[in-house]
Amino acid sequence: MATNKLKKGDTVRVIAGKDKDKEGKIQSINVKDNTAIVEGVNMITKHTKPSAANAQGGIVTTEGPINLSNLMYVVGGKVTRIGFSEKDGKKVRVAKATGEVID
Repeated sequence: MATNKLKKGDTVRVIAGKDKDKEGKIQSINVKDNTAIVEGVNMITKHTKPSAANAQGGIVTTEGPINLSNLMYVVGGKVTRIGFSEKDGKKVRVAKATGEVID
């Protein structure tokens, strides 16, 4: 299984699907399903019943999961692939387009 190069908090751009060219931060990643929740991307509507938490009920819009293969990391306004390098004995992520260390 390939390593997951994207992490929570990364800014990504959608490269395929109905939300192509939209950008947002990753809120959560599901490693098992290889999907991520990105803010403002893949919005879905849910019909909710009235409950103690939501007395009104109604239609709620939330972000749906999107496959990681449809996301690319954004650095300096441009999309880039991510590679790994060793810096001071630690494995770090590196943007392939610019060569700068991500974290």
